[in-house]
Amino acid sequence: MHKTLLSIFLLFISLSISAQELNCVVTVNSDQVGQTNQQIFKTLERSLNDFVNKSKWTNRVYRENERVNARMFITVTQYESDRFEANIQIQSSRPVFNTSYESPVFNYKDDAFNFQYQEFQPLVYNPNSFDSNLVAVISYYVYVVLGLDADTFSLEGGNDFYRRAQNIVTQAQSSNYSGWSQETGQRTRFELVDNLLSNSFREYRIAMYNYHRKGLDILADNNSTGKQIVAGSLRLFETLVQRRPNAFLIQTFFDAKSEEIQNIFSDGPTVDVVKLKETLNKVAPFYSNTWNEIKY
Repeated sequence: MHKTLLSIFLLFISLSISAQELNCVVTVNSDQVGQTNQQIFKTLERSLNDFVNKSKWTNRVYRENERVNARMFITVTQYESDRFEANIQIQSSRPVFNTSYESPVFNYKDDAFNFQYQEFQPLVYNPNSFDSNLVAVISYYVYVVLGLDADTFSLEGGNDFYRRAQNIVTQAQSSNYSGWSQETGQRTRFELVDNLLSNSFREYRIAMYNYHRKGLDILADNNSTGKQIVAGSLRLFETLVQRRPNAFLIQTFFDAKSEEIQNIFSDGPTVDVVKLKETLNKVAPFYSNTWNEIKY
């Protein structure tokens, strides 16, 4: 009896320390297509959920409670035979220490998402070749999400993940699919991961770490100090804006964080909100209405 209980316990421990990296919900919406037979979209949704959550993306050990929470919303806009035109929105979050709150980390919509897929087609990621744009795009954003999450816990902790995403970009360069090439315009997958790995955007990486690990994670225990650190991390973007105005990464940061920043500085111990608003309007003027809602 004791041996049986011990075996069950060891099995439970083994499963808990070998959990996959993501806790991600993938949703496929086909409302715009008007297709009466929804089976292929349901199959695609199930396959993508299994692919993202059951694949082993790294050699790192993740416990169950360390899995990164994320969502992927795929909206199919056109469908014919095995060809899909769509967009994908990716959202991720991370827990804040000593609270039940999940802080949004990434919230991005990619409109250049076209792919081929046949029902029950196996989805397998091969880091050495480009075999499917569907697999490549999903795998790319898996690594971006994991990298951003790692950046919030350790300074530049996401480098390995970003390099894997960059490898996917390199593999995809010879494909005819949009969104991968530097020449196709701004806000491409190429630009996103290139910026994340560039020293020219190091302030972004420092801000990600300081904002989350040094700021948010101490808010519950020391609200005043936590706010001061969060405000200081936001001022790092001023240097980045001077060097790279309208930077893609700055937009992605505030797309995820604008509402949270408003809430942080509209309650509890006050900081120099006048100076903070000046900074925010300088680095993220596209959210000026949100900054005006900060109450003090």
